[in-house]
Amino acid sequence: MHKLISILVVADRSSADQVLLEKAVLLARRVGAQIHLFSCDAQLAHTLRHSGDPKEAEKAWNAGVADRRAYLESLRTAVGAPDLYLLVEATCDGPLCDVISKKALECNADLVMKSPSGAHPLRGLAFDTNDWQLMRTCPVTMMLVRERPWHEPPRFAALVDVGDTQGERLAETIVHTSEYFALGCQGSLELVYSDPADDGALRRRHTAALERLAREYHIGEANLHVLAGDPHNTLTELVARRAYDVVMLGALTHRRGFAALIGTLTSQLMDGVRSDLVLVKRELAERLCWKDSTVLTEEDSSGDVRKAPGARTPHRGRGQSRTGVLWQAIFGD
Repeated sequence: MHKLISILVVADRSSADQVLLEKAVLLARRVGAQIHLFSCDAQLAHTLRHSGDPKEAEKAWNAGVADRRAYLESLRTAVGAPDLYLLVEATCDGPLCDVISKKALECNADLVMKSPSGAHPLRGLAFDTNDWQLMRTCPVTMMLVRERPWHEPPRFAALVDVGDTQGERLAETIVHTSEYFALGCQGSLELVYSDPADDGALRRRHTAALERLAREYHIGEANLHVLAGDPHNTLTELVARRAYDVVMLGALTHRRGFAALIGTLTSQLMDGVRSDLVLVKRELAERLCWKDSTVLTEEDSSGDVRKAPGARTPHRGRGQSRTGVLWQAIFGD
């Protein structure tokens, strides 16, 4: 199987940044990935765009970027990961969701890790407007990270919907992603489905499809949970009770009705549980994207020369390898 090579970690100068980077370091060590630690002061950028003095604006921009970079360097020092390729970069630009998406493409990220910007201990709202937009537009798989540390070994759950043909394909992509993370982190994986169907025959077909998926990925009966009822009413309770570290589900889309449904469930899970959420890309690739590993040497602006464990060179063809297609669907082009 091809590797998860590049992780983009987005820090926002909150108390969650330390745990966010620690989880990225753990994941990078387990799967052999590199980390791009990134921060953007979009608020300052907005202010400077309305500045009447270009020279003063440039001075403030440089000072803001230098301050962000110093903060990222302190985070890098605090996690103590000299064994990893961990590059820091700061900027002052906006809108924030566009900057993050662009950076993910620039650094060939396979995964974006970020804490919810709107998280607050005294209110339930966990996502701000930028988070919701990023969940819909991020070009790669995205992990929304909470401050709670993972168990050792970590516990993963794949939330799937096998209610129709398209749902079955997405369910397979989610399970494939979950298996990769669980195996890489030497953790456990459980498969969860809540069936809202009232028809007994239809429910049996859904259950049979789920069991086939579980057998294909060697998920035992003890790790398979089939619930009855509306997922909005059943999944949050199960996830909270099972105390998973990471929950995988389908990413948001631009389809209004379905995006609203998934968005509501995502919000309920973030408000009601303490698990991290991984939003898996739902678009299946039409062509293959192979990722070749090559050794690079990169010099950052501080003069440090660091060896990257790998880089990607995409090759596209007309082959129909199931693993290749799933990989592209999970981690993007």
